[in-house]
Amino acid sequence: MKRYVVTISRQFGSMGRTIAQLMAWELGVNFYDRDIVEETAKRMGLPVSVISAEEENANSIYFKRQYPLGMGLSNMQDEIFSIQKNIIEDLAKKESCIIVGRCADSILADMENKLSVYIYAPYEKRLANCTQVLKMEEKVARKMIREVDRSRELYHRRYCPEYTDAFSNRDLLVDSSRFGIEKTAGMLAEIVLDFFVLGEEKERRDGTA
Repeated sequence: MKRYVVTISRQFGSMGRTIAQLMAWELGVNFYDRDIVEETAKRMGLPVSVISAEEENANSIYFKRQYPLGMGLSNMQDEIFSIQKNIIEDLAKKESCIIVGRCADSILADMENKLSVYIYAPYEKRLANCTQVLKMEEKVARKMIREVDRSRELYHRRYCPEYTDAFSNRDLLVDSSRFGIEKTAGMLAEIVLDFFVLGEEKERRDGTA
């Protein structure tokens, strides 16, 4: 079977990360999210917490203290992106997997066996997920939805030349609130199986018919 990669982008509170994890389990492939952060931290010799903060936040006090005159925040974020780009490309060459965020859809744009998925939900549904599922206080949830969505938007505009908006240049757009976490994951897993696994088997049969 050919290698394939599913990239998952998502709105905050849409439960996209959880859906990606369930998809990976159903498909029997690896799921990469925090692993990329940990590998980036290892290669840069920095704490994981610092890399996490810098992925979507250009106001890290740590870097202001560590690089007051030399390497700037912008350069540091560029270095993080470059390293994560290499990690994502290496993963795609090595195995079938699901990769969450980090512009993986853009980085792997030329990969033949890639499916780009965007998971979203109406604001009130996302707020409910944050307060009821993730157990956030409502005030914190509203702030996180606003700030994380905005930071992801800016991150894509900076590092994805083709980016216009979150809903463009995706293979699949899914409103997770319509189907729920488990059913959304199951539907997407079925699509992946049909598109990559069963499709390849059909091509093989047709070629030998």
